[in-house]
Amino acid sequence: MNILVISDIHGSAAALKTTLDSFPDFDMLLLCGDYLNHGPRNPLPDGWNPKETAAILNANAEKIACVRGNCDSEVDEMVLSFPCLASYTNIFLPPRPEKSGENPNRIFVHHGHLYDREKLSSWLPPNTLVVSGHTHVTVLEKDNRLVYFNPGSISLPKCGDGKTCGLIRTDERGVSEIRLCSIGGETLRTMGFQ
Repeated sequence: MNILVISDIHGSAAALKTTLDSFPDFDMLLLCGDYLNHGPRNPLPDGWNPKETAAILNANAEKIACVRGNCDSEVDEMVLSFPCLASYTNIFLPPRPEKSGENPNRIFVHHGHLYDREKLSSWLPPNTLVVSGHTHVTVLEKDNRLVYFNPGSISLPKCGDGKTCGLIRTDERGVSEIRLCSIGGETLRTMGFQ
């Protein structure tokens, strides 16, 4: 399964279109929050069009798993055709026992503004993949028995990687690969699991 991971769209229909055009073969679209509103601390992103952004997301609703960001509200759920107000979600990818190993088989998704690493480390079992957004800064690392992945922002990056997203690949063992990519499809960093 190919899971396309997008965070911090902030209403940029242009960035969302570019990302979806670059990764057309996804099985699941995992959204880490901040869909339509740019937020009071951010400038308007290029291609800002919340209505069009909502329409693009709604066209993919059957493939979306998501969480609420700090810029999302009840009014956003009124225009989106999928539930988007949960503070976190879990995706379980149980491996076949004979194939299990270091591969994460649980993906914990949150926006990033409510739970810190200390809390997550006390909650989650080893080898959980923790996916978040919020900071607009890319992260791909293993720390204290958990794997952390922040795909950055497709519209308002705050790091040198530029506008980015992610791709999580799974197989019968669980998560097999995590890729940090530009929204144009270039792979920037990869973490694989044997």
